[in-house]
Amino acid sequence: MSLRQAFKLFDIRPSVYYYRAKPKTEDQVIRNKLGELASVNHRWGFWMMHYHLRNCNHLWNHKRVYRIYTEMGLNLRRKRKKRLPARIMEPLLQPIYPNITWSMDFMHDTLSNGINFRSLNIIDDYNREALCLTIDTSLTSKRVIRELDKLIAWRGQPTRIRVYNGPEFIAEVLNKWAGDRNIELKFIEKGKPHQNGFMERFNRSFREEVLDAYQFTRLNEAQLMANAWMWIYNNQRPHQSLGYKPPTVFLKEHQKTEAFPTMQKDEHIEWKSLVLTATN
Repeated sequence: MSLRQAFKLFDIRPSVYYYRAKPKTEDQVIRNKLGELASVNHRWGFWMMHYHLRNCNHLWNHKRVYRIYTEMGLNLRRKRKKRLPARIMEPLLQPIYPNITWSMDFMHDTLSNGINFRSLNIIDDYNREALCLTIDTSLTSKRVIRELDKLIAWRGQPTRIRVYNGPEFIAEVLNKWAGDRNIELKFIEKGKPHQNGFMERFNRSFREEVLDAYQFTRLNEAQLMANAWMWIYNNQRPHQSLGYKPPTVFLKEHQKTEAFPTMQKDEHIEWKSLVLTATN
């Protein structure tokens, strides 16, 4: 039987018979890129890896990347918490400009020799940028003030700082420091960490990608790793809440488009009134 008769008998088109699958030569390149990202950032999910590759000018289709991602077994299991009834909570709003609201918190971990150390974490709520990751065995209120003074000298003064009710934050010396600089200390309600959700999300990433991922023998190792991770977090790591852009890229793009004046050291702007106007 000729091919023409066979096509007619089985009701198929000649293109189906003559089709030959094209070799997927770029699949290995995608595998190598995903493998490199997974080895360095083992807590990144598919969309973070995909948008990071897009930011690096690799315009592969997300379906293709996801197929290879699942073939490599890189899927992360998502732990779902039990749903709780609605709670009365303070709204967590994104500021309209940088240096309006900072969030501050402590974290704890242990060296390989059993010595406990703490980490002072400070972020800007506007673009979730990590401003400070200070690690030491003891972080008193005076040390907190010292680190805040360094940040203010580099970045400028915020309008308010959202904090928990820890002993370092409710100390009289920190209240006096904030009052002298007209900075409002915004304390969240006791037992409601979700009111500081931006900080909680940052702490989770820092815990999973640094503190739980490595065993440190000295404080210098922990501080060096924290500094390196903070640079990646601010300049390379895509953030879902920022349209899968790193914080520094988000800040640069919005500084060009926002109709707000550029901050100057000698310029005093009442940001509180801007926030109240926008929220109302």
